[in-house]
Amino acid sequence: MNPTHFLRMAALCLAISATAVEAKDEPGFTLQNSIGSDSLSVNGSVRLRYESFDNNFRPTGPVAADLFTVRTSLEVEYRTGAFKIGGELRDARIYDADASTPFGSGDVNPLEPVAAYVGLDVAKALGGVRTELTAGRFLINLGSKRLVADPGYRSAGNAFTGVRLDWTGKGKEALTLFYTYPQQREPDSVQDMLDNKVIWDRESSDLVFWGGFLSKPKIAGSVNAEVYFFGLDENDRPDNATRNRHLLTPGFRLYSKPAKGKLDGELEVAHQFGNIRASTAANARRVTVSAQTFHAELGYTFAGAWSPRLVALSDYATGDHAGSASFNRFDSLFGPRRADWGPTGIFGPLTRSNTVSVGAKFELKPSKRMDAFVEWRELWLDSATDSFSKTSVRDPAGASGRHAGRQYQARVRYWVLPGQMQIDAGGAVLAKGRFLTDAPNAPATGNSVHGYLDLNFFF
Repeated sequence: MNPTHFLRMAALCLAISATAVEAKDEPGFTLQNSIGSDSLSVNGSVRLRYESFDNNFRPTGPVAADLFTVRTSLEVEYRTGAFKIGGELRDARIYDADASTPFGSGDVNPLEPVAAYVGLDVAKALGGVRTELTAGRFLINLGSKRLVADPGYRSAGNAFTGVRLDWTGKGKEALTLFYTYPQQREPDSVQDMLDNKVIWDRESSDLVFWGGFLSKPKIAGSVNAEVYFFGLDENDRPDNATRNRHLLTPGFRLYSKPAKGKLDGELEVAHQFGNIRASTAANARRVTVSAQTFHAELGYTFAGAWSPRLVALSDYATGDHAGSASFNRFDSLFGPRRADWGPTGIFGPLTRSNTVSVGAKFELKPSKRMDAFVEWRELWLDSATDSFSKTSVRDPAGASGRHAGRQYQARVRYWVLPGQMQIDAGGAVLAKGRFLTDAPNAPATGNSVHGYLDLNFFF
């Protein structure tokens, strides 16, 4: 961690916080309030982030690195009757980086229109239940967001160009159907990303994402249900060799929401099948896919003033097994990782592939302005011969065991000005187990340590 950069960021947070507290009784400025329109909605945000890690877990790259990022967003939507038109311009840039810093296209996406759409509420136009058709580029957030969502923690968005239908019934049951071309982010070269070069993202028929999602509240007491089916079809293009993934992913989720003095729980299970090329080579053989994942948790919220909640967690995602006739590594499609697996950015060792985990989480809400949590996860590999999660550490012989170690993480968020200014600070420690120290390409470093500090403005 660069102490100078960290201290500067911390000083900025404290200075702005002190100023904001002094002015806390003054009405806050928002674009929406200044417009004063019920038909036109305008929202903007700016996030400043400093993050750093030491003792790299990857086989390559620097032992330590830090990064400063700025993400700016402006959302506009106009509604009149059953018609809507809207869009979002998002600008994600990096600073204080060099070619060895482990950033990627998820960190850099300057001046990108992540949304530009038109929509019509057919049911509203005809009278009846909501049935909205949307066409253009838009964001998709469904269910637990484990398989498709716009990441809140990551700087760049997950956008899709196509058509979608959203239907809501009288019993609050909801159905979403979509057929899209996922946004393929630019720039994608290291130098262009270092230069924050403005290159608009592309989408085409070489990558197609489609599916359906149905939710039904309170199917039994407080238990809510979701079922879904997603399809991904990927093919080479002249300038990009791929593994030609053709994946079908059905799944379901049962959950109850946390409430004081009550137990809550969640179970999500997904299976993946289809076919994939053994490599990106054009003549590589095709293999069938058979992969699974599940997430389970059981929580209890105590009736105390700070709403303390204790949660037991379990996750499983298959890895590719040597000698198997099929490909077994689960693909998490367009699912963000932050909620389940900790900070990403230049860190992010964990993902929903070749990962087995149990753990516990303790959450607190001391006030309407503040929330915090601490979490512990024990980590193993499903397949001893596949690379562990997102670390790229692998033992093809399977001689380094399956215990990867454990991860501890914590976060605290505080609204300096409710709805307008928030400080978010957190970090994680990956305490390496036998596999992450003994595998042939494991780096000779100690436990990986990461920290970040965010300053968020909403206007």
